[in-house]
Amino acid sequence: MNVLHPQINSYLQYCQFQKRLDDKTLKAYKIDLTQFWEQIECLNIQNIQEISPDLLENFIAGLHQTYKPKTVKRKIASIKALFHYFEYKELIERNPFNRLQIKFREPVILPKTIPLHMIEKILVTIYTYRKEAKTDYQRRNALRDAAVIELLFATGMRISELCSLKPMDINLYESTVLIYGKGAKERRLQIGNDDVIQILKEYKSDYENEISHCRYFFVNQSGNALSDQAVRRMINKYTALAAIDLHITPHMFRHTFATSLLEADVDIRYIQEMLGHSSINVTEIYTHVALAKQRDILTTKHPRKDFCV
Repeated sequence: MNVLHPQINSYLQYCQFQKRLDDKTLKAYKIDLTQFWEQIECLNIQNIQEISPDLLENFIAGLHQTYKPKTVKRKIASIKALFHYFEYKELIERNPFNRLQIKFREPVILPKTIPLHMIEKILVTIYTYRKEAKTDYQRRNALRDAAVIELLFATGMRISELCSLKPMDINLYESTVLIYGKGAKERRLQIGNDDVIQILKEYKSDYENEISHCRYFFVNQSGNALSDQAVRRMINKYTALAAIDLHITPHMFRHTFATSLLEADVDIRYIQEMLGHSSINVTEIYTHVALAKQRDILTTKHPRKDFCV
């Protein structure tokens, strides 16, 4: 008898040790699959073979009543991957998902960007805070904070990618950073601004002992790897000091990076590569955001402007 709960645990171990998925993905899988198992348990189903297409349809309908489309899509993907594993292990004769047609429209949620003058204001605030620091502790924190924000905006990397950077991933002589993205995919980006390189060099020199001990490039006050929550608190601190009302998240720097390049006429496929997107479809969301560029084109290039009427 194939009891579901132990098989889910086996699948999660398979994801961790063979597929080598990252901790956040594993956590999401565990949440989604535990929820699915609890629902199955309520129906007193013990054997995997008893899970029918109708049962899955009812479960998915319940998800739609509770969660937003993006969350539903993720949960379905988690369960679908589980059943592909069952097929691979020959625990089921037929995959019930093969008899389902799951299609639903996911609303387009445009990525939120940061006005460029606000990013400049945040950076000015950090550098001023560093210059006017009354203690060495404040000065060093501001130095690290400047390096973090500068690198976020210079590369458009994800916050998880930034926090997991190792010392050998950043080559300040060649001005490059090696990024380990989703699905263990690597990409190398050029850091194209001398001021960003300079602040990274200053940070690396000042924090050399902590970096060597921690083995991560960005460290906190305790000498441990910087967390994404610490970066969020950092951004909140300087937006408050800069008297900026907009709630800014680390991911908004990534959106602003992509949108700014698109508005500067950079080919979208280059942007896709720099962001580490596996599909151009994901990157194309930024084409909806580049309204300022679109407005400029239609104002200056459209032939109607030359009409006499």
